[in-house]
Amino acid sequence: MRQTMPDPDLVAPPEKLSFLDRQTLALPRPLTAAEAWSRMNARPLPGLALAFRIRDAISARFGVEPIGGLSGRPAGAPRPGDKLDFFLVERAEPGILTLSARDRHLDTITCITTSDTQLAITSSVVTKNRFGQLYMLPVAPAHRLIVKTLLKRLSRELQAKTGQAAGNRRARSTAMPASTASSGPSAQGRNRRRNARNSASSATSG
Repeated sequence: MRQTMPDPDLVAPPEKLSFLDRQTLALPRPLTAAEAWSRMNARPLPGLALAFRIRDAISARFGVEPIGGLSGRPAGAPRPGDKLDFFLVERAEPGILTLSARDRHLDTITCITTSDTQLAITSSVVTKNRFGQLYMLPVAPAHRLIVKTLLKRLSRELQAKTGQAAGNRRARSTAMPASTASSGPSAQGRNRRRNARNSASSATSG
């Protein structure tokens, strides 16, 4: 039975959002929301750590706590109230993982939803003041690009693993044990020829 994609959690009603981005991916095999998050962030993108350090250095001047970036640690089996790097887990179910980050300048939620072989990443932000608005000017396009790149990389990795697994299955199914090979068509043909020669020899001697 086909599952229905859960509705994503948003940080506020759509009409009150300062930023909303939703990107989707067709998966070669089903994943839970936590599995998708872990696979996407297992290897942080090149340059992302530096971008987070720059962000922290600038934001500290405005009283914003440093976030430190993404560690690449697997999500495991998160529960509401857990922390995944700088995100707070607000909701954790097989088909939905809701992560939030809030400070005095903006509130944001990243929601990962899955259903069968569909994956969606929905990000929503509400800015609270001028600094939050200015902060989102470079972050909004950067965020879209980062999510797009992560989804493409996840797709390539899953397709490669799925293809490798299918190749291994084909190799196992075509491999024939020696005992089976000895009783195959070639062995049967030799047996028929041997029997024919024996029958001819018996007819001549008779």
